[in-house]
Amino acid sequence: MRLTQPRLALAGAAAVLALAGCGSDKGGEADVPETATGSLEHLAAEAKCKPNMQTDADTIRQALCEKGAEKYVLATFATDRGQREWLNGAKDYGGYYLVGRKWVASGDEKTVTALRGALGGTMEEGSEHMNPGGSHNSGNSGSHHG
Repeated sequence: MRLTQPRLALAGAAAVLALAGCGSDKGGEADVPETATGSLEHLAAEAKCKPNMQTDADTIRQALCEKGAEKYVLATFATDRGQREWLNGAKDYGGYYLVGRKWVASGDEKTVTALRGALGGTMEEGSEHMNPGGSHNSGNSGSHHG
């Protein structure tokens, strides 16, 4: 496919807008990179973390990462199903999760949101009962009916 002059100009304008972060009011979505892939060590390097291995098994590899006072868990999985089962169980305990292809980073909201700038991925939130004031509760604004 040959790009015509107008298409090149349009593509160039879109690239400039994306780089400038303009034209997007999706809460910083323009700053989210393509979702990272790879081994636990590769993901940790992308996140600038020296992983402290906690679990090194065939089905799951899990490490603790620290960035100053912030701590989070970084886990990689052998299968998509294993990842989903782990995530479903972990979400019962609350917390915030950054999810990529066969990997999860888990920690507090601020830490996981910051990691998204390095690793991409999608944000998921644990049980609303374990995350008082989390986004699941944002519509409640403290009022009680009854």
